[in-house]
Amino acid sequence: MPPVRPAPMRQPVRHRVRWVASPPPGALPQRREPVAERYAGPPSYPVPPRWGFPNLVWRRSTAVPGTASGEVTAGERLRVITRSLLPVLWTFAALAVVASAAEIWRYVLLVQSRDSALSTSVVSVSDSFVITAGLLTTILSLLPSGLTVWWLLVARHAAADRCGEVPPRRLWHVLVFVLVPVVNLIMVLPVVAELEHAVLRRTRETRPKPSRLVLIWWGVWALNWVLLGLVIVWRFRDGVQALADGVVLVALTDLAAAGLAVVTALLVKRMSGLLAPVAEKRLRLLRVLKVDGAPDPDRRERPASSVR
Repeated sequence: MPPVRPAPMRQPVRHRVRWVASPPPGALPQRREPVAERYAGPPSYPVPPRWGFPNLVWRRSTAVPGTASGEVTAGERLRVITRSLLPVLWTFAALAVVASAAEIWRYVLLVQSRDSALSTSVVSVSDSFVITAGLLTTILSLLPSGLTVWWLLVARHAAADRCGEVPPRRLWHVLVFVLVPVVNLIMVLPVVAELEHAVLRRTRETRPKPSRLVLIWWGVWALNWVLLGLVIVWRFRDGVQALADGVVLVALTDLAAAGLAVVTALLVKRMSGLLAPVAEKRLRLLRVLKVDGAPDPDRRERPASSVR
């Protein structure tokens, strides 16, 4: 019988245990909520602080180095001209109506003189009224005419800059088509129609089609020039009837001039509103937050003794 050997003893299994000690609840000090401090007024310093803003007047940030943002654009110039042109046009229209009323009064006196004698004082007042109103209308007509031509030239550049193109006609072409008599009766319509075409941002491939307002303006423009030519020709005729007809023609010419001023004011207001739809008073002040592609501004190096 073989010998019985005792079974080997098993080694006890040892597990690795990690003891973690955590403080009991309430042992740690609780965080105190910050108490809002009362406002004690603006800060005060025992001596003038060394930091601060530059001693300059604040202005709107429009000038960016290396760009053309500091230049006055055609749209801004157009806005200024429009503010000056509209009151002048309305004033001229009112003055032209007064001059026409003076001519109509003179014609009524001429009709009455056929049957009865007129008072010397009434005739003197009528003559003074006609001469004063006629001279003021003639002299003042130069101001709205010049401002309107200036507005037309600036509006062409503003519309071209808005579309990113060049004006369709040269400057001297526009001046000839607008200022030369007889030529301006027909050629002023394409100039204004092209301006409206550019203001509405229509492509150059499409033919300019004038709106009803532009056609009305051109009709009153042509009527005004035709009546003015008839008045100049009628001055060379003699006779009482020619004098009476001349008074009627002058009255009609003044009314046509007033109508032309009114329609021009409406046309200028409409196109200026399309080119610059927002008035400066309604614009909010803007800030330049980021500039891409602009060169670094020239700055002096900070001295070594500077704290900041």
